[in-house]
Amino acid sequence: MLTFRKALIVAAVFVTLILFLRSSHPSSESAVAASPETVAYEISQETKEKAPNQNAESTQQQPMKEPPPPPTAPLRERLHYHFPYDLEAKFPAYIWQTWKYTPASVWFSQDLRQPEASWTEMNPSFVHQVVPDDTLHHLIKYLYGSIPDVLEAFNSLPIPVLKADFFRYLILLARGGVYSDIDTTALKPVVDWLPDSVDLSTIGFVVGIEADPDRPDWHDWYSRRIQFCQWTIQSKPGHPILLDIVTYITEETLRMKKAGILKKGKMDKTIVEFTGPAAWTDAVFRYFNDPEYFHVEPGTTRNITWEDFTNQIEYQKVGDVMVLPITSFSPGVQQMGAQGIDDPMAFVKHDFEGTWKTDPSL
Repeated sequence: MLTFRKALIVAAVFVTLILFLRSSHPSSESAVAASPETVAYEISQETKEKAPNQNAESTQQQPMKEPPPPPTAPLRERLHYHFPYDLEAKFPAYIWQTWKYTPASVWFSQDLRQPEASWTEMNPSFVHQVVPDDTLHHLIKYLYGSIPDVLEAFNSLPIPVLKADFFRYLILLARGGVYSDIDTTALKPVVDWLPDSVDLSTIGFVVGIEADPDRPDWHDWYSRRIQFCQWTIQSKPGHPILLDIVTYITEETLRMKKAGILKKGKMDKTIVEFTGPAAWTDAVFRYFNDPEYFHVEPGTTRNITWEDFTNQIEYQKVGDVMVLPITSFSPGVQQMGAQGIDDPMAFVKHDFEGTWKTDPSL
């Protein structure tokens, strides 16, 4: 006799059997739990099927990068392509110096140890690199291997001081940051060189006045009436001033090499006019008077002259360039209006060791 309890048990067994059969034979609408291999295969197939359309859409939405200029293009154009200038970018936290040996060498001069160390002490968050002479070639080859004429010019320079001059422009053009001679001492952190009120997205270059000789015989002592400092420079990569000086030195080097006069004692330019402060000052003024970057009055050939900087005692912003007074990078020289090393505007002390003048290769 079928009691209620037995009937309940039979019903439970029947329901269980139905559920089991459904799970063992799923219909087309049932959800199937796939193995990892199956999922991977299906995703792979789906990706392959959709990839062409996705790539096409990506190509349409993102503009393609312009191809590099041909090797026959003007040097300035090729340099600009490889080292573009971004005014709104941050100043890179690099400090570059160069010397015959690294500070780790026993041959590194004891007189230079404290000046060199001051840069790391004042700027602990910066990458501070002293590049020795035997490494210069390899670094420049790495940075400028795609621009062979620059590499040829650097390797062809017959005197180490010329390479040291050229190096500062090359490293700043490619990497940016601060370059400072090995015989300089940091008096203030780099981040304190510019006032907080200045929008750094509008500044791409910082240069100081080296000399402002207000005397009739100034040309007996200096090459230019206002001379800009090249022993300490700060820049964002790709700045037009650096592009200009690198182009100038490269072309002049290869010109003298072709003429057979790129040799010690035979060059038709002095070091100062070839790679030093005279050439550097001219490059800065060329930028200030370039109608591509500055407004130049019709009928005139110069927009800014030395008169705009003589007797300067404060900051002066010219376009995207901040010009510092003579005190900033030449404090304590006791002439031309320079104040002492304790002045608020004193940032870098130059010891004027003139190490390049004692180079035996000169």
